Amino acid sequence: MVNVVPGEAPHEEPAEKSTEQSTENRGEHTTGKLRILIAADTYPPDVNGAAVFSHRLAKNMAARGHEVHIAAARTSRGPDMVEHTDEATVHRFRSFKAPTHEYIRLCLPWLVEPAMGRLMDELQPDVVHVQCHYMIGKAAIDAAAERGLRTIATNHFMPENLDPFLPFPAWFRRIVAKNSWRDMGKLMGKAAVVTTPTPLAARTMMERAGFEKVLPLSNGIDVENYRVRPGEVLARPERPTVLFVGRLAVEKNVDVLIEAIAKTDPALGIGLDIVGDGEQRVLLAAQIQELGLGDRVRMRGHVDEDALRLAYLEADVFCQPGTAELQSLVSLEAMSAGLPVVLADALALPHLVEDGVNGYLFEPGNSAHLAARLEQLFAVSPEQRIQMGERSRERAGRHSLNATMNAFEKLYRGADWIESRHTP
Repeated sequence: MVNVVPGEAPHEEPAEKSTEQSTENRGEHTTGKLRILIAADTYPPDVNGAAVFSHRLAKNMAARGHEVHIAAARTSRGPDMVEHTDEATVHRFRSFKAPTHEYIRLCLPWLVEPAMGRLMDELQPDVVHVQCHYMIGKAAIDAAAERGLRTIATNHFMPENLDPFLPFPAWFRRIVAKNSWRDMGKLMGKAAVVTTPTPLAARTMMERAGFEKVLPLSNGIDVENYRVRPGEVLARPERPTVLFVGRLAVEKNVDVLIEAIAKTDPALGIGLDIVGDGEQRVLLAAQIQELGLGDRVRMRGHVDEDALRLAYLEADVFCQPGTAELQSLVSLEAMSAGLPVVLADALALPHLVEDGVNGYLFEPGNSAHLAARLEQLFAVSPEQRIQMGERSRERAGRHSLNATMNAFEKLYRGADWIESRHTP
């Protein structure tokens, strides 16, 4: 249930806290309740990895007894407002639609920066956890630094991910990316600890943004949530089914997966379920019709969490053809559900696959190679695919959600480093 309170500023009363509290003591509680402010440029109903992680973070910290606040953009026109949800108080800042993207909202610096300052003065949080260095993230980092508040910065994003949405030539986009890496180092460098989901991303940030240390800390996954429950009956698909879950965005390369389905042996009758929505939906729907795949490919759109869980459990194989994944929560969810995976050999995805054991990698953008990998999986017996799925579940289990939340809680309380036990 979401209760919405419109207005120009947050209306809830802050808990009692001395205005003379020294900044050295903030965020250094070893026990007791913390007031946490999570600054997230994207947050549900947005659907992407950073938004999902921020929501899970808020939900888990609230379950641990902490007071959680979210700073995020409004998803529609209007003034600053406050939402009260089960997991947090969500402070929504005035935003404007991005001209080159279907759902991204832009918060203008001269509006969001003073609003963020007012929010922090009112809340006096023990810790600020930013999820990006753009817009709301930048405003939060600067406001926290000015007030001496403990800040944790997590990066879910490579600057090059912006390329599909910038209507500029390649040489200009390279300049934008270079400047964005520089700004990441300058801004997130103000934080007490900088984290990112994978060792690969951590190395890249040190090389490109100039960080001395970046803590690789998995986003985490609740593996048990994706097991079949006692008495639960699953609906088996009519044909062998590949599942894709994610935004229908350029960098996800869903068109490559659709083309690969068309290239698989018709005798195998492989079908595809596409769960998600985005700016590429019309183009992808047209591609499906042009390839004559209307009876084999379903575009299911956005679904709720319960329907998504069932989609994982009822599929046979999961495929992620995207080439901009820093971790890929959807791949971990699929692996937790016991699915063998076929993933693009790009960025963090290779760390999730032991080739031939829990799935296969394929050459990014190569639909023929992807088709061959899918045929390999469907040529083996169902029992062999189940065994591969069990290996997937074991690998997903290395990314314990509880361990992730324990680590962030320690960082919030003042730890300057966590020895992460997560392995690729």
